[in-house]
Amino acid sequence: MSNVRSSAALSRSDLEALWLPFTANRQFKANPRLLARASGMHYWTADGRQILDAVAGLWCVNAGHARHEITQAVAGQLETLDYGPSFQMAHPAAFQLANELVKIAPEGLDHVFFTNSGSEAVDTALKIALAFHRVRGAGTRTRLIGRERAYHGVGFGGISVGGIVSNRRTWSAALIAGVDHLPHTHDLARNAFSRGLPQHGAQLAEELERLVALHDASNIAAVIVEPVAGSTGVLLPPRGYLQKLREICDRHGILLIFDEVITGFGRTGSAFAAEEFGVRPDMMTLAKGLTNGCIPMGGVLVSKAIYEQFMQGPEGIELFHGYTYSGHPAACAAGLATLALYEREGLLTRAASLAKYWEDAAHALRDLPQVVDVRNYGLILGLELEPIAGRPGARGFEVFARCFERGVLVRQTGEVIALSPPLIIEKPQIDQIFDTLREVLRAQ
Repeated sequence: MSNVRSSAALSRSDLEALWLPFTANRQFKANPRLLARASGMHYWTADGRQILDAVAGLWCVNAGHARHEITQAVAGQLETLDYGPSFQMAHPAAFQLANELVKIAPEGLDHVFFTNSGSEAVDTALKIALAFHRVRGAGTRTRLIGRERAYHGVGFGGISVGGIVSNRRTWSAALIAGVDHLPHTHDLARNAFSRGLPQHGAQLAEELERLVALHDASNIAAVIVEPVAGSTGVLLPPRGYLQKLREICDRHGILLIFDEVITGFGRTGSAFAAEEFGVRPDMMTLAKGLTNGCIPMGGVLVSKAIYEQFMQGPEGIELFHGYTYSGHPAACAAGLATLALYEREGLLTRAASLAKYWEDAAHALRDLPQVVDVRNYGLILGLELEPIAGRPGARGFEVFARCFERGVLVRQTGEVIALSPPLIIEKPQIDQIFDTLREVLRAQ
């Protein structure tokens, strides 16, 4: 019998011990939003209200909640091999999952290093980039380049290359040295209400040439970008922008890393945004949809050229890096079941078939006075709202809270409502999401 108490039985004092992440704790504990169970496209609250999940949990439950195939695979694995050390030892499922990932990865990304989250995947990719240049005799290449308004997790490496002001302000004294940032790609004046990728802004990639001129290419290790930036308001790459970044990196021997923690596994209409946008990075970070959010897991897909460079030296440990839970048996079981489910139900490309319906429903909101922009691609949406004077973020939070009251879970980031529903969504559920948003915004 479970020792977990029903959330309906939690008192105010029961809420105190937990410090919630990225949450206004005092505000939440005064009026908690507690989820009791989930299935398919829905959550249920402790008092039995059904909540349509318009954000796939947190960009991760791509195949819908409580999928029997995944939960059974995890249970079976725990009963067979609950844990095995990942240093100097391994288990078959880790190799099986790596091979299945390579099958769907962009061509040339054919090795996988497993982590436990997107944050760890980013820090791992940055460490691999620095070590790669060192082992090939280019040890002066230590500078890393991120982008303004980027989110690359909460490790010190990810915060350093990230561009979220509140994160950088708090830990500014401990961020890694030798990091620069490209400008973000959000141009509201010229690109508002774009359908799909915005037309203007490809030239912003040329800022990388300025940084090369400033620091010299011989000192730059890697550039890391999200193909679509999520946590700072769903910022889409302008047409041709990622291609230009690739060309400049190639010209100067700089590694290009795509952070696909949110765009991976079907969100854009292809297995990965790199494939959707026709640009192959040298490394790609993964997490979230890798296990359908069932078990924490992340990874870095690495090119053959990078991996083989490490294999050229004397025999022994090639990379002094790893985690106790790298390739955990239960996580691998979840990943294998998830990938099988994606393939069987065609979920890696299903967003493409719904993208036009999603786009039309989203842009139908542009007539509302509070809406200043609608940004969409695949099954992704950023709905930017006019802020309330003197109360930054207040309108976005009110929309989030009132949608939840009306039975739809959306995500708020500042004044942007971000949507990323499970890929199993149907058209009537798309209608429910946008009808609810319209009702809430009209009541503002």
